[in-house]
Amino acid sequence: MIAVLRWGHRIPRDSRISTHVVLTARAFGADIVYVDTEDKVLEETVNSVTERFGGPFEIETGVNWKKIVREWKGTKVHLTMYGKHIEDALPEIPKDDVLIIVGAEKVPRDFYEMADFNVAVGNQPHSEVAALAVFLDRLLEGTGLKREYENAEVEIVPNPRGKTVKENVSGRK
Repeated sequence: MIAVLRWGHRIPRDSRISTHVVLTARAFGADIVYVDTEDKVLEETVNSVTERFGGPFEIETGVNWKKIVREWKGTKVHLTMYGKHIEDALPEIPKDDVLIIVGAEKVPRDFYEMADFNVAVGNQPHSEVAALAVFLDRLLEGTGLKREYENAEVEIVPNPRGKTVKENVSGRK
């Protein structure tokens, strides 16, 4: 199980970036994203993508982040530019039952203390979307991008010169 906790989501300021965080998590191999702020529009957007492009994938908004972090039985990884460099941290991080924490704004000190690993994808300012994509890709060694999705309505077929989309992939109407 790979989960992502999006902390500090502010409506409407962070709506677009939070949507990108969630879609990146889905595309790069996460199973679920928790968002601390309730946002039904974000849920609807992501559930619509999952219905069209397949799953499984879940999103829960309005969660108690402290409870999620405290009760997580696996490894907790906080992505921060102040952490241990990704290349040095990855060999120590198990690849299953990982909770990845990404902030939308300055995070409370609690995250640094509650995390098993504080990991820096880089030590320069950058997007949490980029950090999450790089971390998931490295953690899962590229397998997240090769995941098979079930019950998809559409499927993108690689095409070097255009767009090819298969409709009604799972036979649903």
